[in-house]
Amino acid sequence: MRATLPLIALSAALTLVACSKKTAETMAAAEPAPVETEFEPTPESTGTPTPTPTATEIPASIRGRWGMVPKDCTSKLGDAKGLLTVSAGQLKFYEAVAKLGKVKEADDSRIRATFRYSGEGQTWTQDVVLDAQDGGKTLIRRDYGPDALPGPQKYTRCA
Repeated sequence: MRATLPLIALSAALTLVACSKKTAETMAAAEPAPVETEFEPTPESTGTPTPTPTATEIPASIRGRWGMVPKDCTSKLGDAKGLLTVSAGQLKFYEAVAKLGKVKEADDSRIRATFRYSGEGQTWTQDVVLDAQDGGKTLIRRDYGPDALPGPQKYTRCA
């Protein structure tokens, strides 16, 4: 009996350690992922963007027609689901329009701002980064927040 008492104590201690570790892992997994809010510089960026609270338009280098696939730029049937048309104050998608809201950061080829979306009878707000790269041939769009699309969305400028 004397020999089993230390074994029982050791077993209980190991069980507590294992349970507390599993509880911490479970709690961490249950917590929602933090919303990415940092401005992500890329190698293609021309420098560190500076906050421009007075900016009220999307930079000229980002404006135009952009397609996710080549057919988005050439379709005449209205089925270009990956077409994005960018103007000074809005983004126009296949079935939605996003109006420029508060600009958080901007430079000549990049903007981070809040956009107010409407489409298919719904409205929502999304934090978006638009980054023109490759001398204006490529546009990378990143959405942030609870309803954000995963990963960057890549577009090619339509001819």
